[in-house]
Amino acid sequence: MLHIDRWKRILIIGLCVLGLAWAMPNLFYKRVEAHNDAVAAIEAAGGSATPEQQAAEAGWPGWLPSDLVNLGLDLRGGAHLLAEVNTTEVYKSRMDAMWPEIRQRLADQRATIGSIRRVEAPEGVLRIEIEQPDQIAAAVSAVRELATPVASLTGAGSSDIEVSAEGRTLTVQLSDAEKRATDDRTVQQSLEIVRRRVDEVGTREPTILRQGSDRILIQVPGIGSAGELKALIGTTAKLTFNPVVATGSDPQSSAGVGNVILPDTENPDFYYTLEETPVVTGEELTNAVPGTDQNGQPAVDFTFNPSGARKFGAYTSANVGQPFAIVLDDEVVSAPVIRQAITTGSGQISGSMDFDGANRLAVLLRAGALPAELTFLEERTIGPELGQDSIDAGRIASLVGLLAVIGLMVASYGLFGVFASVALLINLGLIFGVLSAIGATLTLPGIAGIVLTIGMAVDANVLVFERIREELRTARGPARAIERGYENAMSAIVDANITTLIIAGILFMLGSGPVKGFAVTLSIGIITSVFTAIWVTRLLMITWFERRRPKTIEV
Repeated sequence: MLHIDRWKRILIIGLCVLGLAWAMPNLFYKRVEAHNDAVAAIEAAGGSATPEQQAAEAGWPGWLPSDLVNLGLDLRGGAHLLAEVNTTEVYKSRMDAMWPEIRQRLADQRATIGSIRRVEAPEGVLRIEIEQPDQIAAAVSAVRELATPVASLTGAGSSDIEVSAEGRTLTVQLSDAEKRATDDRTVQQSLEIVRRRVDEVGTREPTILRQGSDRILIQVPGIGSAGELKALIGTTAKLTFNPVVATGSDPQSSAGVGNVILPDTENPDFYYTLEETPVVTGEELTNAVPGTDQNGQPAVDFTFNPSGARKFGAYTSANVGQPFAIVLDDEVVSAPVIRQAITTGSGQISGSMDFDGANRLAVLLRAGALPAELTFLEERTIGPELGQDSIDAGRIASLVGLLAVIGLMVASYGLFGVFASVALLINLGLIFGVLSAIGATLTLPGIAGIVLTIGMAVDANVLVFERIREELRTARGPARAIERGYENAMSAIVDANITTLIIAGILFMLGSGPVKGFAVTLSIGIITSVFTAIWVTRLLMITWFERRRPKTIEV
């Protein structure tokens, strides 16, 4: 009997209405986008809003869905960067950080090994000269006690440092296993910090992926240029607080092992000689916000975590009256004299910066410092005009394909072709509804998946209609023919779409970037097209049949 239960009819209609409601905001893309941006800005400002933000918020009813399909880089325009992480400088930082601990360990054995001093060595290598060469084995043994196991599966059973000796010189460097583990951690940390920096500026759906062993792919839709993106993420924003050894215009006057000579930000001809090992680093910051100094000039206020606050307070208490350098990316931002102990765990960075620079510095410090410098191997800027051209081309291709399919179905199957065409339009709405609901990003390959879905969506209807034609020759009446047509076509419909869905899943798992976008839209299109072909078209046919009660039908 040709029949669909009432609860099934309500469920089918409800799903269609819900999907079309989620897709509707995409018809008013710019208005809804402005509404969403205004809502986010008002929430971030604690409820206060400018007149422009209030107008944008009122431009779309709050009770309607407001989720949009995010446009990818090729549709919206934006910036594309391929960066390489320079992991070698991390080895030097590790060795510099180990020097105070090694110095203390060897100082405890001064009675036997004599005096010690650090000597020049290549980057990433720590060399120490001891006074008593016959005690070099004892020194090696003492330093090896500081070694720890490598924290990675590939380096299991290995130590993190290698210690060797020649004459009276002790050499310490990272082991090969530790270097591999350090490289992996450095790239992963860089990846996360780049993502945090990009998220801070509120861009939509950036693509930030690791490529190979030491490269990062960064694609950010909606940003002005590749230069703007490089300015945001290319700065290491490495903040340290170092003791000042000496100052002057001659950079080599007080050079020595364990010291570093850095220029002043405002006066490049003036140099500071600093202890290379910092007292506190930017990693111990918990917050950084733009503000103003006592003269009303732009500044950045920062706060330390408890560990940083203790070290900062202890040092300032013991060094009242001494200068203390604030170093940002190997330049001395300021070197104030410590007037009194600072135990509150907060401070301020001021200097030659404008308000935009203060805001950008605050963003970088909140996101954290890059563990290593990034070298940009490839950069491209995709203008919004090119993105709009891609959207227009995709719209034309979709419209042409849609009209061609509808024309063919109506010409081939008459009224039943009209039912299939209505289901096809609902299917397109459901695709965009699902994409909006899951926050997917639409790219040119994604549009290709939608166009392909338009052609494939009527395949199930063609199978059903052809089976109905066959059943009309033998079945008892049109109702029985329609019912048996759906029953006999079901296995072929399921087989064809499951195999296509499996292929789409493989593309998603093994592909990257554009291939994933194609696979997502194709998978969603397959599911919605099966739903509309089997249930929506059938509901339209049954509703028509119940109203007209035809004695014969033509397909």
